[in-house]
Amino acid sequence: MSLTSRNKVSVQFSMSGMTDIIFLLLIFFMLTSTLIAPNAIKLLLPKSSTQTAAKPLVTVSITQDLKYYMGTRQVSFSQLEPLLENELKYRVEPTISLHADKSVPVEHVVKVMNIARRHKYKVILATAPED
Repeated sequence: MSLTSRNKVSVQFSMSGMTDIIFLLLIFFMLTSTLIAPNAIKLLLPKSSTQTAAKPLVTVSITQDLKYYMGTRQVSFSQLEPLLENELKYRVEPTISLHADKSVPVEHVVKVMNIARRHKYKVILATAPED
């Protein structure tokens, strides 16, 4: 009487499941990397040796042609204060990151800083690191 096993272990390995997982991961990383977009406004920031580690809630940018941006949306200066109030009214420590091109006259930077002072917002002046 010879007994034979009915369940034979296959020596072959199927890679189809593994390739599906790899392609899904590839698509996931491609989509998430395109969603993380840096500030799209091109500014030449002044240089500084110190950097602040605080996390700003709102970014205000002033370009060299004196256009104001809140985030990446262009706004007029008269719209800036109500938009900042609306965005920061329920925040515990409201913080604005001010990105001003180094060719912008100081009076325009001071205008935004005065808005922040009136509403007791913290302002971080963005700079580029020194070489």
